[in-house]
Amino acid sequence: MSFEKVCKVEDVPDEGVIGVEVDGTPVALVREGSEVYAVHDVCSHAEVRLSEGEVYDGTLECWLHGSCFDIRTGKPTGPPATKPVPTYRVKIEGDDVYVSLSKES
Repeated sequence: MSFEKVCKVEDVPDEGVIGVEVDGTPVALVREGSEVYAVHDVCSHAEVRLSEGEVYDGTLECWLHGSCFDIRTGKPTGPPATKPVPTYRVKIEGDDVYVSLSKES
């Protein structure tokens, strides 16, 4: 499994989200406390960037229609989305964040 360096930990806002690309794949990085999670950066409901949404209580909310996704599993937690978004493995080495496109779910 290969990991690609995508940013510094400090680039991911505390309790927030940023969008990055890994080998051309859009990925939303979400930080919650000391943990960083990675989910596919396209809403499964409306084909818009999740990285433009809001983060709260372990949930990433799509800005367009309000679909909500669990940042750990990618599963929808609020309509209108009914399909999960893929999640990706993250590792932190020093101050750097690495993502592997091998799907966790």
